[in-house]
Amino acid sequence: MKVDILAIGAHPDDVELGCGGTLAKLISEGKTVAIVDLTQGELGTRGTNFTRAEESAEASKILGLSARENLKMKDGFLLNNEEHQIQIVKMIRKYQPEIIFANAIDDRHPDHAKAAKLVSDACFLSGLVKIETVSEGENQKQWRPKQVFHYIQWKNIEPDFVVDISDFMAKKIEVCLAYKTQFYDPESKEPMTPIATKDFLESLTYRAQDLGRLSGVEFAEGFTTEKLLALKNFEGIIL
Repeated sequence: MKVDILAIGAHPDDVELGCGGTLAKLISEGKTVAIVDLTQGELGTRGTNFTRAEESAEASKILGLSARENLKMKDGFLLNNEEHQIQIVKMIRKYQPEIIFANAIDDRHPDHAKAAKLVSDACFLSGLVKIETVSEGENQKQWRPKQVFHYIQWKNIEPDFVVDISDFMAKKIEVCLAYKTQFYDPESKEPMTPIATKDFLESLTYRAQDLGRLSGVEFAEGFTTEKLLALKNFEGIIL
C-alpha cells in the first residue's frame, strides 16, 4: 500500500482546493498519491455527507488517486488527542509516504488549523517504535515521512515555496467542480455560502495566477514547511 505522497484534509475538498494542481502534476509524473479525509464534511451548509462521499469519489477518479479513505472524525469538533493521533498514525504506517500534504497552519475554518497540528503530531509519533498499532490484523512498522508540507487555503499565508501548476490549472478546476453541491452554480437552490460564490470560484484561478506572477510562471500553488528544505542540485528550479 506504499505511496509516494499522502495528502490529508479535514474535509472532503480541502485537498483538492489546496493542492489539487500539485497532486495532478505529481500523478502525471508517475508518483503514487492517496488522500485521507478526516471528516465527512457533514456540517457543511450545502449537500450532505452522502453527496460529499459521491463527489469525493468522482474527484478521486479525475485525479487518478491510488487510494482514498475517510476516517469519519467529527466535523467541526476535531480534537488533537490520542485517539485521533493513533488513527492518523495507522494511515501513515499503512501508506508509508515520503511526503505528507496537510491543512493550512492558520485558516478561517477552525478545523483546518486543528488538522494541521494533529497531522504534524501524528507524523512524529508514527516514527516511534514503542507506539504499537495494528491494521487488518497485522502489526504495523514505524514510519515517519521525510517532509510535511502545509497547503494554503482561505487565508493568504506567505508560502515557503511554490509549485508550478501551469499545465494543470484546468485539471485543478475540474477536480474542485466535482464537488458540485459546494461551489458556484447559478441554478442551485442551496443556501449561499462563502465558498459557493462566483468570486470564490474565480479566486482559485487568480490566486494561483498571482503566485505564478511572483514566481515567474503562469499558475502556482504555495506551501509552508515545517523544517528547512535542502536542495541536492538546482535541477527543476525556475530561475
